Amino acid sequence: MNRIELRRVRSGDAADLIAANQANQHYHRPWVASLTDQAGFDAWFARTLTGPNVGLLARERASGRLVGVVNINEIVAGAFLSAYLGYYGMSEFRGSGMMGEALRATAELAFGELGLHRLEANVQPANTASIALLRRAGFRKEGFSPRYLRIDGQWRDHERWALLADEDAQAGAEGRAGAEGRAGGDGQA
Repeated sequence: MNRIELRRVRSGDAADLIAANQANQHYHRPWVASLTDQAGFDAWFARTLTGPNVGLLARERASGRLVGVVNINEIVAGAFLSAYLGYYGMSEFRGSGMMGEALRATAELAFGELGLHRLEANVQPANTASIALLRRAGFRKEGFSPRYLRIDGQWRDHERWALLADEDAQAGAEGRAGAEGRAGGDGQA
């Protein structure tokens, strides 16, 4: 299915994304600290232009409404060819399967156009809906990192999940349909 449009963030996306994030703060916390003002958007957008990061917006193709945000962060070239994945969805699309489509489209971009070998996502263990989303997208659990990320002023434990380029063809084969969960994988937007 192709119910979403996944594209790189543009400066004109600011008002829509800020409004959506403000309306979804209850949904995103404590999993992710999403941007909620122009200064936050400007800082994130600048990182997508100058840093080793790609910021993507997933929109419902039929309506243009914002489904979620996906970040490919800290892209490292050379022998590593890897990056960290951060993502979060909007509550109105919970259970629609669209964030799963967004993660699969992101993997295609990462392993195709960007030429990466590996994507890693780090998720708080209590965020079971996000872990289920990663499983459906073909990611596998690799380990546990105590006090891995500082979110809302607290160091939080995370599980490490990864997907390799040569595994991507089979990604999500066992679970493309199903319920989508809360907010998403950790990572600053």
